[in-house]
Amino acid sequence: MRSKVFLLLCALAYLWISGAAAQDAALVQAARKEGSMVWYTSVALPTATAIAHAFKQKYSGIEVEVHRTGSERVLQRFMQEAGAGIKNADIIDTSDAGHFELLKGKGMLLKFTPQGTAGFPDGFKDKAGFYYGMRSTLSVIAYNPKILPEKDAPKTWKDLLNSKWSGKMVTAHPGYSGIIVTHILALVNLYGWDYFRDLAKNRLHIVQSALDPAGVVASGERPVGVNGAEYFYYRTQKRGNPIKIIYPKEGVPLIVSPVAIAKDAPHANAARLFTEFIFAKDSQQLLADREGLYTGHPDVTYPADKPKLKDLKLLPPDAAELEKRNAEIKKRFVEYFGA
Repeated sequence: MRSKVFLLLCALAYLWISGAAAQDAALVQAARKEGSMVWYTSVALPTATAIAHAFKQKYSGIEVEVHRTGSERVLQRFMQEAGAGIKNADIIDTSDAGHFELLKGKGMLLKFTPQGTAGFPDGFKDKAGFYYGMRSTLSVIAYNPKILPEKDAPKTWKDLLNSKWSGKMVTAHPGYSGIIVTHILALVNLYGWDYFRDLAKNRLHIVQSALDPAGVVASGERPVGVNGAEYFYYRTQKRGNPIKIIYPKEGVPLIVSPVAIAKDAPHANAARLFTEFIFAKDSQQLLADREGLYTGHPDVTYPADKPKLKDLKLLPPDAAELEKRNAEIKKRFVEYFGA
């Protein structure tokens, strides 16, 4: 009896695998017929280029057109094009999870669940199946150790309020960066808006992208970064630049960056195939190994010199709250920081 059950299970498994393989082959064929796809993304351009190159090597005959800018501008462009009846983007990827709640609510996303997301934790997937977190990073404090000895460097978010840092710090802007929108909301929930009112008194240098503070800190132009993408600080550090990263014990904002397919994607099959590709284990491992990013894939491993997420106190985002408070965050930032 047991042997019959075993044989039946094997037969069912074979049929399922054969069916899945045929389905995958049909998707590849349909994607090659379309020949290209367009990816609107906020990830660092070298990262996007590496992913696109790996995809094209695996699936010859399908071009990936990368359009990279800050999260808020990705959304702005997509919405403006949609309003004008222009259907250009196939895939949208930003670091502001609230964008995807907005787009989902407006019926602008295609429901699609890539196979690789089966084991992803809840914070990396939309329960309704419209978007999934391709990558994640942290927003951290960083400083230049050539200018500041470790004993004098800020260790907590509230250390940054000390007037001794006046004119010595850099911040990125929520009007450009989804990472910074998420960072601000996390600290507002922790300390209230008074924190940013007091921080602004220290005359911060303001840049656009959450990637920009790394260069400013490494150059010594401003020795302290009050926020910024941890993965880009990490990459800058690994290239031999003078940067030390601080993960405040009171909590570190976790930024999950979703990916979704546009409902009116001109190359929907190529977009589906690309989405399957970026959520496969090999692609997720590439993000960790090459770029220092975190992912939701349970089988991905990380460099030994990066902290494990489970060892940090994380301040995770709520996508619905990010969408609801987006305008408030940008307005308050301009009110306090004057830019």
